[in-house]
Amino acid sequence: MLLVRSIWNGAISFGLVSIPIKLVNATESHSISFRQIHLEDGGRIRYRKVCELEEKEVGSAEIGKGYEDADGTIIPITDEDLAHLPLPTAKTIEIVAFVPADRIDPLQMDAAYYLAAGGAPAAKPYTLLREALKRSNKVAIAKFALRGKERLGMLRVVEDAIAMHGLLWPDEVRAPQGVAPDTKVTVNDKELDLADALMDTLGEIDLEDLHDEYREALEEVVAAKAAGETPPEAPEPSKGGKVLDLMAALEKSVREAKESRGEEPAKVTPLPQRKSARAAPKQTGGKKSTASGTTKKTAGSAKKSTASGTAKKTASKSTTGAKKTAAKSTTARSTAAKSTTAKSTSRTAAKSTAKKTASKSTTGAKKTAARKRSA
Repeated sequence: MLLVRSIWNGAISFGLVSIPIKLVNATESHSISFRQIHLEDGGRIRYRKVCELEEKEVGSAEIGKGYEDADGTIIPITDEDLAHLPLPTAKTIEIVAFVPADRIDPLQMDAAYYLAAGGAPAAKPYTLLREALKRSNKVAIAKFALRGKERLGMLRVVEDAIAMHGLLWPDEVRAPQGVAPDTKVTVNDKELDLADALMDTLGEIDLEDLHDEYREALEEVVAAKAAGETPPEAPEPSKGGKVLDLMAALEKSVREAKESRGEEPAKVTPLPQRKSARAAPKQTGGKKSTASGTTKKTAGSAKKSTASGTAKKTASKSTTGAKKTAAKSTTARSTAAKSTTAKSTSRTAAKSTAKKTASKSTTGAKKTAARKRSA
């Protein structure tokens, strides 16, 4: 059962399938409206519709539509004329294509409607279209005529209903030329990391928790005025001051976001001074900059020289140590060679002594044998 009045009756054309539907507003405004009044006495200001020819007020039943030509001539247009427009979309929402939802630019989105099935015979084809849209993960692009002009529409599934968003024609959406900053800006990785941290800290939110605080405050003012009381005063704005350092602003935002959620704010390590935080010196003050650059270069050269000297000393020590080690190794080899020579000499001497002893012994034995024979 429809809870609100339909604003358009027709059908959805889905190929050769026709689905009778009723168009219902999907949104409503809760904003507080005001009347125009006469400040002097509080009387209400009303607009009266007056005929220019007769200079008398006319009622709504006597008012019709007319098109003003270039020369000022008024051409009457009746409701019957509009009902017989030579358009297939005059009473039909004609589906022309099915596309992925991300093909639709949100800038094209306009008013939203619900499409209600027009009676029991429409239930089956209505459900078929709904389930086909669900399974395809696509949206239907359609053309329809409403309030005197043909429009584009996008059909999608919302719970168990089919919703239609009015779309602007592509040539009705302006290009964003001249909107983005024309100043060249560089964003470094640290700034992006802090921005990511802030986004993570804020996290997601249930849109149902959001409400119109302006309307609530306005209702308080109206209630106070009606009761003859003084309206509540606006709270003092926070004195944040002008933030000159983007990094500091991001760090503070992360801390405040964590505190608002009851989280323990992590200690933010102070970032080193960045060159980008300082204003670049003007061309006229180039001497100072040059001197500073020269000093930095000299200091850099001194550091390089010191480092080079240290490296050379280290290399020299390393070379000296290597030479000493090599010399020790050579001495050790020489000593070993001498030892080997001495052993060889000793062995040779021993052999020679043994031979001499054996020779003497043999000579002595021969002499003794000769003496015996003589005797």
